[in-house]
Amino acid sequence: MLNAISRLANAHPRRLAAAVGILFIVAVALGASASNDLNARNDFANPGSPSAHARERIERATGAAPDAGVVALVTGGEREAASVARALRGDSFIARVSPPVRSRDGSSAVVAATLRAGAEERAAGESLKSQFEDRHDVALGGPVIAQREVGAQASADLGMAEALAFPLLALLAFFIFRGIASLLPIAVGATSVFTAFAVLRAVNVALPLSVFALNLVIGLGLGLAVDYSLFMVSRFREELGAGRSVAEAVRVTMRSAGRTITYSAVTVAVAMSSLTVFPLRFLQSMGIGGAIVAVIAAGVALTLLPALFVLFGARLGRVVPPAPREGRWYALAQWVLRRPGRVAALTAGALILLTVPALRTHWSGVDARVLPASASAHRVESALEREYPTIPAAPAYVALQAPAGDGPAVQAYARELGALPGVQSVSPARYLGSSTWQIQAVTTGEAIAQPAQSAVAAMRAVSSPFDPEVGGSGAEFADQRSAIADSLPVALAILVVGTLIVLWLMTGSVVLPVKALAMNALTVGAATGLLVLIFQDGRLTGPLDYAPQRGISQSNYLVLAAIAFALSTDYGVFLLTRIKEARDNGADNRESIALGLQRTGRIVTAAAVLLAVAIGAFATSNVIFLKEIGVGAVFAVLIDAFIVRTLLVPALMGLLGPWNWWSPAPLRRLHRRIGLSEDDAQAPSLPAGSAGSAAAG
Repeated sequence: MLNAISRLANAHPRRLAAAVGILFIVAVALGASASNDLNARNDFANPGSPSAHARERIERATGAAPDAGVVALVTGGEREAASVARALRGDSFIARVSPPVRSRDGSSAVVAATLRAGAEERAAGESLKSQFEDRHDVALGGPVIAQREVGAQASADLGMAEALAFPLLALLAFFIFRGIASLLPIAVGATSVFTAFAVLRAVNVALPLSVFALNLVIGLGLGLAVDYSLFMVSRFREELGAGRSVAEAVRVTMRSAGRTITYSAVTVAVAMSSLTVFPLRFLQSMGIGGAIVAVIAAGVALTLLPALFVLFGARLGRVVPPAPREGRWYALAQWVLRRPGRVAALTAGALILLTVPALRTHWSGVDARVLPASASAHRVESALEREYPTIPAAPAYVALQAPAGDGPAVQAYARELGALPGVQSVSPARYLGSSTWQIQAVTTGEAIAQPAQSAVAAMRAVSSPFDPEVGGSGAEFADQRSAIADSLPVALAILVVGTLIVLWLMTGSVVLPVKALAMNALTVGAATGLLVLIFQDGRLTGPLDYAPQRGISQSNYLVLAAIAFALSTDYGVFLLTRIKEARDNGADNRESIALGLQRTGRIVTAAAVLLAVAIGAFATSNVIFLKEIGVGAVFAVLIDAFIVRTLLVPALMGLLGPWNWWSPAPLRRLHRRIGLSEDDAQAPSLPAGSAGSAAAG
């Protein structure tokens, strides 16, 4: 495939470049409006959970949601509150409105409204915000408004990220690439991002996706585009500097750098696709978006860049490689290899220390508090906590199936629930019709706090012949955690097995893929540990402009872990391919490590800085969990490029010596048969023998 693309690029460069240009125009036309089209509901809920079933039962029986989705905070007296209640009753999305509740000091009131069953929550939020936008005495909150405001803020942050990332990347690319070559990563990045937007719009037709996936696509897409462009341009310049013709330089670049990029894209896609096994639509969307943009970025780089190489030729610059044993990266590698045990112990120890805080992560939910304090949903949430102690913080409900004549038994079951620890009160069971009953309950403390979670677990543990289902915000949070825990082994299996297979195909070794997994785990651990130190512990609130959170969202944590793992593997692939190339050319183990670091050190660190800028655009977000992903990903990228790849990996490979390239005889034969190599004419050089297979290295 890569040889075919290089032949096409050499024979018809203008046609190939024009085809990618047409793709870009079509992608912009189809993908530019993606933020308005991705329409997943309840991004952080498990649609197949008991709490979701409880909600569905009550909606079918009553035609209305079981709890208030909209809360209006009204400043003023009874007349103002009554006018808001009338306006809400007249809205087509509203099923019922509760009587106003006054604050402790009487200066304000809240009016709660319940949506009709099946109402489109985004449309309902838009309608209500529009209806009250001219009333300065009304602030809207509640889950429906919070979801609408989070989505709107994420879309606004998307535009800000684009406006910030593209110029910064263009400026940095100019200093790193120099000349006309600095335009190449921007061209690859823009085409990749908008093409991914268009593909996500198409996927959304069959599977509703979360709008937050677009933020990931911008950061990851631009970052990978820069990585791939830098790697290919550097190799092309190197081949020109070695005296090759443009056509031959393109062929060698595609066989070497092109192959590396292919492996990189596959490993990133595997890591991100592990998120798709979780039932939460937020995680599925992030996984789908990340995998799609990784593959697209590689596809664009492998088609557009070789065509532009042919068209621009030597104008892109040529680099005469330095003497093999010169350069600061070679010197650094030799310094590490003279004391590999000490370097490995110190760097691994430092990363483990950074990982320790991750062990005390406190899981939190996603609610109005992830918004800026100025957002109306956040203001309403704060006012409810401060001024309305009579409104329960953790309401719950139970939906159960029983004939109307079983009232006494159902009421007895309700009284049993009321006697449970952590359950403050239980209202008498209410018959809804269609053999459905509803029991309202109030649990202790906030919905995500341990007392409320224990109460939900206790309510579910009570045996009953009526097939009860517990719902409410506390039950939804419990179900979210349960869904993540149930799906985590499958996600880890995809991540581990997929990475091992891809890296084995690339290297022919079973040792190097296992070592790569260990390095990735350290990078992920250090990044998530720093996330806890900063956001959970409330550090750097001024520079990062955020309000301290009660913990870290579990779904947010998983997205960051997947991104960190993917990017760590990405840089590992870049380094390992050059080390393997040097070894295949006859260098011994120590020399191949030093040569590999010399040839990739500058590229990987420059790519890390550029990728940190691209994905760090998340850090400007006003939605706290997007900010956390951005900051955490920046730490992961820089830790991996400047510590793991430059110090820890060379040290461990120096300690392992010939065992780096060991593989059992059956796997060596299978690898030869598959024949995935840089040169289609020959299979990769593999260790011979068993335990001493790498003695020749």
